[in-house]
Amino acid sequence: MQKKLAAEALGTFWLVFGGCGSAILAAAFPELGIGFAGVALAFGLTVLTMAYAVGGISGGHFNPAVSVGLTVAGRLPAAHLVPYVLAQLVGAVLAAAALYLIASGKAGFEVGGFAANGYGEHSPGGYSMVSALVIEAILTGFFLIIILGATHGRAPTGFAPIAIGLALTLIHLISIPVTNTSVNPARSTSQALFAGGWAVEQLWLFWVAPIAGAIVGALIWKAIGERD
Repeated sequence: MQKKLAAEALGTFWLVFGGCGSAILAAAFPELGIGFAGVALAFGLTVLTMAYAVGGISGGHFNPAVSVGLTVAGRLPAAHLVPYVLAQLVGAVLAAAALYLIASGKAGFEVGGFAANGYGEHSPGGYSMVSALVIEAILTGFFLIIILGATHGRAPTGFAPIAIGLALTLIHLISIPVTNTSVNPARSTSQALFAGGWAVEQLWLFWVAPIAGAIVGALIWKAIGERD
């Protein structure tokens, strides 16, 4: 179990460090040209690479909502859920701390949003709380369906990390303008702790919506995908 938890912490660290790091350190400079698309790709690549690296140890969740969904789907023992979530939170917070240490080494550094998730005036595109709830729930639900389908025995062996990584890239391409994209409570929590203020006040949504979406996605998969 300790190796599983270490793998989850390591994978979540890489997801936050690579994905949020691309937003904080690279996308902040337009001349580098990565933009929203580059950040979306960075998040997808973090999951793809770590799913191959440590997915065989822990299952490669790196996301509390994914762990909840996989528990509902019967893929993760219920007794493992809380330890998995705690390990993911540890990895995410350590990554955010490392990013803060690096970013604050630049003259004139201001923490700003620190790649946190938000709605209303803190949405990149000014989208409402309802918009944020709906998109986070829908996208996390489909993410669970893709994960469950790609890792099913019927799927081609060895390709699941590619499908899952590309799915996360697509999710970010859709929703960065709405919420700065969460679909992952650990990722949201880690950045909110350093952004503070409004980010902490709005954090509830980025736990509730992804977990609700994950549960619905898992139930849909159980209804249509686990048969035959």
